[in-house]
Amino acid sequence: MPGTYKKIEVVGTSPNSFAEAVRNGVEEAGKTLHHLNWFEVVEERGVIKDGKVAEFQVTIRIGFKIEGH
Repeated sequence: MPGTYKKIEVVGTSPNSFAEAVRNGVEEAGKTLHHLNWFEVVEERGVIKDGKVAEFQVTIRIGFKIEGH
């Protein structure tokens, strides 16, 4: 389907997993953006506290169709 798309970059976080961090990032972006179409994981990293993994972080690019196109 023809159209014009834009990509943004967001960071999702989770105390449980990288997959949940992706879901959280996409869901939060979806609260203010419409017509989300795809995502790609750019980077994975985490936070260590007291020798244990405390947080998972993922940078994701999200593509969405620009309204009116």
